[in-house]
Amino acid sequence: MSHSKIKGRTRAQESSNAIERLYISMRHLFSRGFYKPMGISGDALRESLLLLRPEIYGSIAEEKVELSGLVYVIERLPAGIEECQFVNLTADEGYSNSHFKPIVPPKRRRNCFRIDKDQMNIEVTRGRSEIYDILTHLTFLFIESHKIAYKVLINEGNSTIREWKKIEDVVLNNKKLSRDERDVMLAHMANVLGRTFEEVQRVHTELSEKNNPDRFFQIIYWLGNLAINEKVHNLKRAITFSPVLREGIGHHIYGEIWANNIKDILNNKNLLERPIHIISANMHSVMNSIYAPIVLPKQIKDNNIISLFELLSNDDNEDLRKQVMDYAAKNGLTYVKDTSGTNINVQIIDTEMIDISKTQYTISNTEEGKVKPVLIVMDYAFGEQAYETMDELLKPYLCDKNIKHHLNVESISIMGKAGILDGEKGDIMIPSSHIFEGTADNYPLKNQLKKQMFEGLGLGVYTGAMVTVLGTSLQNKDILKFFHDSTWNVTGLEMEGAHYQKAIQAASKIRGNISKKVKVRYAYYASDNPLKTGSTLASGGLGTTGVLPTYVITQKILEQIF
Repeated sequence: MSHSKIKGRTRAQESSNAIERLYISMRHLFSRGFYKPMGISGDALRESLLLLRPEIYGSIAEEKVELSGLVYVIERLPAGIEECQFVNLTADEGYSNSHFKPIVPPKRRRNCFRIDKDQMNIEVTRGRSEIYDILTHLTFLFIESHKIAYKVLINEGNSTIREWKKIEDVVLNNKKLSRDERDVMLAHMANVLGRTFEEVQRVHTELSEKNNPDRFFQIIYWLGNLAINEKVHNLKRAITFSPVLREGIGHHIYGEIWANNIKDILNNKNLLERPIHIISANMHSVMNSIYAPIVLPKQIKDNNIISLFELLSNDDNEDLRKQVMDYAAKNGLTYVKDTSGTNINVQIIDTEMIDISKTQYTISNTEEGKVKPVLIVMDYAFGEQAYETMDELLKPYLCDKNIKHHLNVESISIMGKAGILDGEKGDIMIPSSHIFEGTADNYPLKNQLKKQMFEGLGLGVYTGAMVTVLGTSLQNKDILKFFHDSTWNVTGLEMEGAHYQKAIQAASKIRGNISKKVKVRYAYYASDNPLKTGSTLASGGLGTTGVLPTYVITQKILEQIF
């Protein structure tokens, strides 16, 4: 075997071991109840993350401060967390009924509460995957903060360099800066972060807010300041897990409330007897695919229905979206806003109340009296939460007289975003099985969606195994390359597939909660290609590239249901 092969394999194995150690450390710290991320207890986490060097975190293992990773993480954590020495992870413990104002990160639906100037509480209602997500992001943030402290402290002493004092002056005195002054500050910042002026300027623009243009300076200052306090004054940052969270995790508390709520509504609307099709997707594509062509036929350009969906996904067209929603609400669509804490909203669509002849679909078995289906569209779950919610949803409904009522589930369709290993952003992946990362667990499936259904649409279509990873922010090139080149024949990676399939298999083949004949459909569109530099998740969203694959997949799912 060639030396390079051994070297390549070992780097993938090292990374694989690092991921395993990360999980074990995170579970251990969680059961312990608290830890100091930059102290001895956080060692294993930091070391594993530095060894892994995930793609999203870019230059985490280098001296310079990683900026794209910083933006990625900041958008997923509550505003102000960089100022807090104490981070407390809690269950839903009633903070929303207090005077504390919930802070919701722009790219993650979770409630956070700033208790005082030093403490941030983050509510975890989506299971272990969410805890892993938060802890890896925080570990990244703290590692970066120590790089800043290392740069600004003079000879490990108490005094700091001149540039840092200028930054401190601007932040603590909340100074309004002119353009020239801002450029001077950016030049100081470039020096402190070990990055070019241009890079620093770009991130400053990305993080600036309308009423807080210099948010970037504040983030960097507070990160550095807390790290200096740790180094010089031994004021260590600490992460704690509340007792209620530690007792409740893994017990499907939120998933059960969520699922019962949906079944209550089905019961109240007399829909329990009807054939049910569950779709896990976003909250717009199914609704728009069915209703938009009825409401806005004039907006379809050159007979191309996708042009209508592109129009609707444009931020400026709020009024058009509202027209579709209003019409849908009067014609069979019930929107169930989540109150359980799962953060998964649901739409229940009674197709009996839709004039199908006005849509682009035809109901194939049109014999008189044929029962029309009910669609349950659920928003994306997060990692392990997919098992909890699907498992609970497929359980029988307990009616008033304690009679078990089995749902007549005919199909379950999962559409999601995933990282692709072969193609480009926006391409489609049709899985033949799901493999669970870090284990040999695998879930082969009979997918009703086939590769040939998507050919000729101008998109790349790939089929093969999908790896369900423990967290997207942990992937690195070596592991992915290994998956890609190995006999597993992996085409992409995502976070929910194996969890959904585990719940479906248990419900149909073991528990007998739903029919063994339930049809499954899985399709993903690529949000990034982690094997290509500059195509990772941290390089930004899909924009309108995502519209075509999303709606093409939705249409195929609906054609099969109808």
